[in-house]
Amino acid sequence: MNSKGIMAAVVAALAGLLGIGTAQAQVQVSGSAALTSDYVWRGSSQSDGDPAVQAGAKVSIPSGWYASVWGSNVSFKPDNGARSEFDLVAGWSGALAPDWALDANLTRYVYPGTGRALDWTELNTTVTWKQRAWLQLAHSNDALAGGHRGTYAQLGVRVPLHERFRLEAAVGQYWLATAQGPDYLHGQLSAIASLTPAWELRATVHDTDNAAKRLFPGNAGGRWELALQGSF
Repeated sequence: MNSKGIMAAVVAALAGLLGIGTAQAQVQVSGSAALTSDYVWRGSSQSDGDPAVQAGAKVSIPSGWYASVWGSNVSFKPDNGARSEFDLVAGWSGALAPDWALDANLTRYVYPGTGRALDWTELNTTVTWKQRAWLQLAHSNDALAGGHRGTYAQLGVRVPLHERFRLEAAVGQYWLATAQGPDYLHGQLSAIASLTPAWELRATVHDTDNAAKRLFPGNAGGRWELALQGSF
């Protein structure tokens, strides 16, 4: 399915969930907004080290099914013409047991107006334990729109230090087909302060191995990120 078809499907899913929820008075609508000094994804900058403005919206129903859209400005090196990214997501999230939760979704990464085959799709699953630790696994047969398979795994922990302050740490590994590029490892450490119930300030230090530096010249390696994030 092309990007227009995926976008239409997600819009239809959002409308369908909204219709179901309206009929049952159970629809849940949420959103997010962020301003970050650098859009870093899986260890590499997606904004060429520049600030990014981001926003998203999500519609869900009590059974756990949801659809969402999230967007950000982007800039890559070398320049491939992409100026914006939209992540179109459809999935299910809910409790597996009292301390365990699952989020499984299909994500379509879309880069409008590029005139190039930059769009790609990925299956994502995340298992969370007590909101204190998580394991994410993701797989695509067209990883990074490169035409080859790729599998990503991330293990993270969340440590509350105060009711308004916490630390988060994560390490991720991306296994890519040889024709796509080298496998690489990255890590990140964040300090998060809650400013209000809806807004928080996040400071993150990122680092990658040398393989990532070869794969993403100038956009991998050590870097910092400061973000103001809100949810509503």
